[in-house]
Amino acid sequence: MKLIFASSNKNKFIEVEKIIPKNIKLGNLIELNFFDEIPEDQDTIEGNASFKAKFIHSKFNINVFADDTGLEVQALKGKPGVHSARFAGRECDSEKNITKLLKELKNIKNRKARFKTIIALVLNEKFYQFEGIINGEILLCKKGNNGFGYDSVFKPDGYKKSFAELSIDIKNKISHRALAVNKLIEFIRKVKS
Repeated sequence: MKLIFASSNKNKFIEVEKIIPKNIKLGNLIELNFFDEIPEDQDTIEGNASFKAKFIHSKFNINVFADDTGLEVQALKGKPGVHSARFAGRECDSEKNITKLLKELKNIKNRKARFKTIIALVLNEKFYQFEGIINGEILLCKKGNNGFGYDSVFKPDGYKKSFAELSIDIKNKISHRALAVNKLIEFIRKVKS
């Protein structure tokens, strides 16, 4: 079976590729000769994931899945949430996003947060969604060099290290994205059997 992962984020693709079993051939947007940015202008994480999957499906008529992830910080009433990638503005990067996050949490004791990933799948013309959530807390400063996005300031519950300090193998067992991808895999197994 072949599935296209509708993401231009190389880090996400590498992460997902390590989880997906070999009997599912994972394709990307480059092999479709699609290099445009898919709009992420929906009001929810669910909305963004759905829009991306349906957009690529309508363009190429293929089995496809897309994800959207948000970091939801309790003290910030769930922000940055759906705006996680652009928290510090349209032309920002991970460094600027982290700087803004740590600044907004300065002197705040409650640092509880969670990562939420939604995967939207269009398979044989039908639409499905899968959710992965991991709880944790925002560190006072960046730790570690692995991962991407907010990984260096997020410490998952039950661990002493940030996502950026954990190996990719451990992260791929516990992360929000891994949880959602594993639900996707389980669903495909059931559909195929």
